Amino acid sequence: MSNYHEILCHAVEMAKKAGEIQLRLFRSKELNIATKQNDFDVVTTADKASERAIVDFINELYPDHSILTEESGLSLRGNHDWEWVIDPLDGTTNYSAGLPWFNVSIGIKHHGEAVAGVVYAPRLGELFTAVKGGGATLNGEPITPSETPALTKAVVATGFPYDKAVNPDNNLDNFKRIMPVVRGLRRLGSAALDICYVAAGFLDAYWEMNLNEWDVCAAMLIAHEAGAYAERFRPDRNWSILASNPALAPALLQELNSSPNK
Repeated sequence: MSNYHEILCHAVEMAKKAGEIQLRLFRSKELNIATKQNDFDVVTTADKASERAIVDFINELYPDHSILTEESGLSLRGNHDWEWVIDPLDGTTNYSAGLPWFNVSIGIKHHGEAVAGVVYAPRLGELFTAVKGGGATLNGEPITPSETPALTKAVVATGFPYDKAVNPDNNLDNFKRIMPVVRGLRRLGSAALDICYVAAGFLDAYWEMNLNEWDVCAAMLIAHEAGAYAERFRPDRNWSILASNPALAPALLQELNSSPNK
């Protein structure tokens, strides 16, 4: 456990360093924006510079640990027992548009299990952290999910996959079923923050399909340690995640599992 806390402290340092880069380039004319898979999937100079800063930090402190990052993929090194799972800038579309809902996400896995995680939203000044077995915090204070008992009183969030224009399994059917039965439905545009907001009780639930492990590794640990439900609800669309307070999870799973595309 003490080793996990030490690694978390280093991950927080890395996240803050990456956050400084993002704040410097945020709403700046120096920010170059390009696309990856399609026009909906963007990358910026801040993504790449943030990733480089984090990877350089890991190389200095943990040179034999493996690394999985959004921009560079998987780098296997000598000690496969340890793996850093990194999204250097989650919420790039928000970031490139000048919207403040973006973050650095760093999860650390030991023997295949997430044991430490940090999600840092520099523009919002929000630092979420967790260590396996040690609870979850926001800016150093413990967090827990909401106690909202019914969907009619719930504020939930969702997102849509990058292949939404070409794949009919694009979450619109879930959206149409769930939207009428909840108090409010939001689209914040950052999977890691959405999950952390469920962990902290700001959102009652969140679901999204076709995410990647780097989007959710740190945030799911934070949610679990806070006492929230956070699991994959489909095995066939990459990382399809439902995060919820425990009371709402059964009803939402029923709605999601009734999808004709499931």
